[in-house]
Amino acid sequence: MRKFKKLPIIIISGTVIAIAIFAFFLRGVNENMQNEYEKRAGSTIFDRDAKPMFARTNHLGNYGFYTDDIPDNFKKLLLEKEDRYFYWHIGINPVSVAKNIAQKAGFGDRVGSSTVTQQLAKILLGQENKRTVKNKMAEAATALALESYTGKDAILKEYANSIYFGNRLQGIQTASIAYFGVTPAGLSDAQIFQLLATISSPTNGNPLQPGNIEQAKLLAKNLKTEISGQFTEPNTVNKNLTSFLKDNAILFELSGYLASDQCKKTEHTTLDGEINGKLRAIISENIQKLDAKKAKHAAALIVSLPNNEILALAGSPDPASSKEGYQINMLNQPRQIGSTVKPFIYLKGFEKGMRPYTLIDDREYKYPAGEGFSIYPENYDRIYHGPMTAHYALANSINVAAAKTLEFVGVDDFGRFIENDLGVKTQQNYSSYQMGIALGAMETDIISLANAFTIFPNKGPLNNFTLFTDPQCNNLFSPKNDTVAAKNIYTGLVNKILSDRAIAQDQFTSASDLNLPATNYALKTGTSHDYTDSWVVGYTPDFLVAVWVGNADSSAMDGVSGQIGAGRIWGDIMQMMIASKYNKKTPFDFSEIAEYKNGNNIEYGLKNDDYDAAKNIIENNDASLILKPHDGDIYRLEDGTRIILKAKTAVYWQINGADFGNLEELIFTPDTAGNYKITATAGDLKEEIEISLVKKQ
Repeated sequence: MRKFKKLPIIIISGTVIAIAIFAFFLRGVNENMQNEYEKRAGSTIFDRDAKPMFARTNHLGNYGFYTDDIPDNFKKLLLEKEDRYFYWHIGINPVSVAKNIAQKAGFGDRVGSSTVTQQLAKILLGQENKRTVKNKMAEAATALALESYTGKDAILKEYANSIYFGNRLQGIQTASIAYFGVTPAGLSDAQIFQLLATISSPTNGNPLQPGNIEQAKLLAKNLKTEISGQFTEPNTVNKNLTSFLKDNAILFELSGYLASDQCKKTEHTTLDGEINGKLRAIISENIQKLDAKKAKHAAALIVSLPNNEILALAGSPDPASSKEGYQINMLNQPRQIGSTVKPFIYLKGFEKGMRPYTLIDDREYKYPAGEGFSIYPENYDRIYHGPMTAHYALANSINVAAAKTLEFVGVDDFGRFIENDLGVKTQQNYSSYQMGIALGAMETDIISLANAFTIFPNKGPLNNFTLFTDPQCNNLFSPKNDTVAAKNIYTGLVNKILSDRAIAQDQFTSASDLNLPATNYALKTGTSHDYTDSWVVGYTPDFLVAVWVGNADSSAMDGVSGQIGAGRIWGDIMQMMIASKYNKKTPFDFSEIAEYKNGNNIEYGLKNDDYDAAKNIIENNDASLILKPHDGDIYRLEDGTRIILKAKTAVYWQINGADFGNLEELIFTPDTAGNYKITATAGDLKEEIEISLVKKQ
């Protein structure tokens, strides 16, 4: 008897324990679903003025603006269509379940529909297209969990934010903005029915499709509801959607940074949304004009100084376009930087004693290029101009003078400056470039190059670029904060030259896009040797603009130089920035610059310079007497072969020990093949070289 008396207690206890376990299970399921709901949200990215810029997609690749304000009329019509007994069931509608079972047993032809709670469970479980008995049981259990711990109003809100409306649009707010250009509160009844009609067929029945409006009318008829307001035609929907996706184009450039572990939750940027939109429009408009010159792609960024905050950036004219190469972000692709490297070469030259008035002989030089090869630097115009100042050479981008300055600086020392001090990431090992550096052979990306250039307007310091309010995110840019030009006066010398547009007109003309209605700006152009890359990096003390033009597949353009390619885009961007609030009209700091008279000309240097020593420092550093030929030159022997012997001054010439003359320049006409030792002597100075003549094969 005692055993039977204890039985009810055991049953009750077991039941209580089972209920507790089941309740605990449901709580855990609900928590998992709430986490999944949060994961499916696409966050909003804000610009520097806290204005929304674009929607950040979720892990499924969908845009999802969540909102707490679901319009009452939408909720009413949604429940009328999907679940009119929503507020009376426990997540599962017994009537619908019974009808479903009856239909499967062959009684009746009407299938019971899932409740809104079950549909939310289906979405959060990721089982929209997997209709198995096991999955349905999981959905039912999940629906019970949601009803037990989330509540009706919250479930309805979460469902409205989770519905897929096609075209990567999730939730009522995203669909309202993308399809109709309004927030949910601004939806007309007609537009609500267009969205409701989409739920059953988001891919083929969304407002972009011609049949959507008819489906919306049919739905209203079935629900016995009068429609007020206007429907939105597919062509207007298409324009709205295109605008929405275009506004979100900046995600193309930021996705690489946002995807990193430390930046997944970053929502506030230093970008200016309006400036960023104008930047891409300028690029898109100009690249269409450059298409005739076989230039199809461009990238640019704008940086606010002196804090190095990125205001705008674009790695493609239109990332949403299907044009070839438009889906490649050219902001992070290494390309040959051309002559944009020259300001850094001259900066190191000034640190070693050169000055803007230093004389450099623009003539033919020979430099070893490794593996038995040599290079003979040529200028862009294929002309040697003779002696010139470093000021003129840098302002007019003279290649030979840059090579001579790099020789003075030292290739290895300059490499350490590029790699260690500036932190520029080159595509190849720096040592492989050698003297080719001065001719623009080095490759890096536009962000690295622009970051390095900030040392000039910022008078020395190299600081990280800032794009996010989260400091950990900004570490994805330049690797450190440092002062690479310890004495600001040397950057001032570079600024003085690059801001001198008058002297630059010899190469760039007065009608150039590089000439602006301002006086406080500096710039440097760059063109790769085979016209695959066109560059301009320019700045004022208030902002910096860097532009690249070329082709993503590295194919050559049709003679597009830095001036006529990147220059036209750069000029338009600078005009925009000059008229913007970011232009404080801050002048360059030339307080350390001194003027020196050279005849009728004014030259620039630093206070207390030893003018004569600095003026001739390159010449005095060059101990060579012989200008032509070069040691190791090889000539082909033909009838009438003539070899010019040229020296810096009148010298005694000897060829294979025999006297040949006492002049600055002579002509040697050899008649046999072989090696020839050529000696030049002037006072205590003596130089000997060897050349070879080979017979024509």
